[in-house]
Amino acid sequence: MSEMRKKQEHNTVKMLLIDAAIFVLTLLLDQYVKHRIRLTLPERSFFDVIPGALQIYHHENGGSAFGMLQGQTVFFVFIAILVLLVVGYVLYSIPAAKKYIAMNVALTLVLSGAVGNTIDRVMKSTVTDFIYVSLINFPIFNIADMYIVVATFLILILVLFVYKEEDLKFIDLGRTQDTRPVKKDE
Repeated sequence: MSEMRKKQEHNTVKMLLIDAAIFVLTLLLDQYVKHRIRLTLPERSFFDVIPGALQIYHHENGGSAFGMLQGQTVFFVFIAILVLLVVGYVLYSIPAAKKYIAMNVALTLVLSGAVGNTIDRVMKSTVTDFIYVSLINFPIFNIADMYIVVATFLILILVLFVYKEEDLKFIDLGRTQDTRPVKKDE
């Protein structure tokens, strides 16, 4: 095996270990805060962080965003498994280069958020939400939701404004050759 190939493999393993550390730390933070909310704040009660603007409000959500699809745990677990597979594939495929660090972190946050909410759904059939922006009456959410939303916006910004098309070729899904029609010279 060439030195260049060994170095690439080493960098890939190093990046995956960093991704794993970020995943574990963010997942633990999400689960710890939800656990503390469940222990210390009775459901449907709250306290002001910024009166009239931001509250910590304990709510058990049996659905998805905005309370849609109540009680569809099997569906949500299926979606989470799909997200795990797709994001896992992309994280494994992404080149170990500095320009992809933000993409690595964003994908890892999506994974952490999806797993964090899935743990809640599987263990209790609901997701513990607790952040309520009352100033704009925004739906109650949690840290895992923040991971997913912030990471999704970051991925969109990276794909639309930072990376060029050739920077994203690693997501090729097995297509190894150009399949465009060839023009014949006459």
